Amino acid sequence: MRILLAFLSTNILLSAVPIFLSPCPLAAQTPNIVIFYADDLGYGDLSCYGSQKIKTPHIDSLANSGRRFTDAHSSSGICSPSRYALLSGEYHWRKFHSIVQSFGPSVFDAAQLTLPELLKQQGYETSCIGKWHLGWNWNEIRTNQNLKGLSPADFDWSRPIPDGPLAHGFDSYFGDDVPNFPPYAWIENDRVLTAPSIDRVEPKNIPEGNWEARPGPMVEGWDFFDVMPTLTRKAVHWIEQRQGTQTPFFLYMPFTSPHAPIVPTQEFLGTSQAGPYGDYVVQTDHTVGEVLGALKKSNLLESTLIIFSADNGPERYAYDRIQNYDHYSMGALRGLKRDLWEGGHRVPLILSWPGHIPPHTTSDELISQIDLYATLAAITQAPIPSGQARDSLNQLPLITGVGPTARQVIIHNTQPHQYAIREENWLLINHKTGGVSQVPAWFDEQRGYSLNNSPVELYNLHDGITQHQNMADQHPEKIKHLQTLLQTLRDQ
Repeated sequence: MRILLAFLSTNILLSAVPIFLSPCPLAAQTPNIVIFYADDLGYGDLSCYGSQKIKTPHIDSLANSGRRFTDAHSSSGICSPSRYALLSGEYHWRKFHSIVQSFGPSVFDAAQLTLPELLKQQGYETSCIGKWHLGWNWNEIRTNQNLKGLSPADFDWSRPIPDGPLAHGFDSYFGDDVPNFPPYAWIENDRVLTAPSIDRVEPKNIPEGNWEARPGPMVEGWDFFDVMPTLTRKAVHWIEQRQGTQTPFFLYMPFTSPHAPIVPTQEFLGTSQAGPYGDYVVQTDHTVGEVLGALKKSNLLESTLIIFSADNGPERYAYDRIQNYDHYSMGALRGLKRDLWEGGHRVPLILSWPGHIPPHTTSDELISQIDLYATLAAITQAPIPSGQARDSLNQLPLITGVGPTARQVIIHNTQPHQYAIREENWLLINHKTGGVSQVPAWFDEQRGYSLNNSPVELYNLHDGITQHQNMADQHPEKIKHLQTLLQTLRDQ
């Protein structure tokens, strides 16, 4: 126990101490910050992570100009929890497990200091453009207090919607909240731009998968295909408006792509060898390129820290994609979105910051998206108040290539009663299976996966990230140690 407490104390200390490459003045350590956050993008969907069927030159250019991480993880295997963890600096499971449902409340409380709020205290201008999916107080604009009412007439769309992005640190917001959830409308700051007047109408054809659009209010003429192009234009315009400003900015751009509905526009159809989904990834890459181009044109690229990642692994359509296009969205990993296996939460992570992060470098060390909070706090010299961002570790030495990872332990979770814990290379799935999404029998046969006969799964990832060899029967003492550590961390 003393060893455990010493380990935890060391990590807490590391997360609190700002570490810099050189004694530069503060202005040189307040870079503009842009976070690109893809939705349901697989570990194997980018060409810089090995994809042969999908080419992503703009994201590849980020990897070439910065540092690519091969052992990076989101907090959850699903959407809202991972976003919460990134912006709060704490594990989602300390508070909730599921996604925010249609017209659900905010996951943040007033006492939490979110990442944008922290940066605002350091003088940053903050904006979110894209998919929020962290809740609003929709009840404030309901005219029908039947909380199950989903008719357009059940809401007063002329009123501001409280407890959204503006209530939690963002100076401005533009987006559609969730691409396949109502209301199907553009929201600017805290108001709907055009009042929804009809119930959801789905177009007749979709290139791949299902529409997955939940019922609810929709703006007449709403075009699912125009969501990403509109977000791209808005982000480019927002960047262009920052040209010449002395105020550092934080742009959080959570994409709606390549999440279903899979809706690449006509110009991108056929641009990959992985079907419409692959084309949608190419379009996602194009959006990154457009924003990077705007930064360069505005003379802001050299002073901007850029982060690219994804909220979780690919959706279940990835299995069909293997049969139809011989493309593995999960790469060599086992599992998809929702799963405790690596494919559910091991995600691409790239950081680029000219003059600070070494270019053309790769790190195989463990890092979590939760660590971005403390790392950005260290860069901007922002003090983290006691009780805030309690799971975040300062990874500035790791991202700048001057030191090792500050993280030796990480907890994986999606479902309420299913946890996994990683300590260095050892991974315990404290459950009968790491799978949540149904796995086709042909895939297990093709990849050589067999039925687990133990009550848990234990892997040494040093021997391979494919998770073929369950070593639970050989190492009962390791299981006991990891179970104790898991419980200790959960009880904190």
